[in-house]
Amino acid sequence: MILNSNSSKPIYVQIAEWIETEILSDALQADQKVYSQYQLSDMLNINPATAGKGLSLLVDEEVLYKKRGLGMFVSEKAKNIILMRRKNETLGELIGNLVKEAAYLNVSEDELIRLIREEMGRGNEE
Repeated sequence: MILNSNSSKPIYVQIAEWIETEILSDALQADQKVYSQYQLSDMLNINPATAGKGLSLLVDEEVLYKKRGLGMFVSEKAKNIILMRRKNETLGELIGNLVKEAAYLNVSEDELIRLIREEMGRGNEE
């Protein structure tokens, strides 16, 4: 993992997103132990508190859970939580921008839906 210190996203958010991506790609499975804040700190050359904040963010979202004395683990529902949040946030933002742009361009709802269907058809061909 490479952190982007020039990103507008804080380092702890980048860490959380990286772990989420590891879960989505099945590199981390349900009930599998994840890196500790100290392992992340050593790997990424960052403050352990920053790494801990990224892990805590995922615990708060129920993507990870703590086992006292053993560390943090991937929750059973982690993948679904991440997928639902990313769909709602990312796609919601993109769709909102798309609808605004369509309005500026005077594109009708029917035409916009047709364009989306065409694009989805091209995506399925690849």
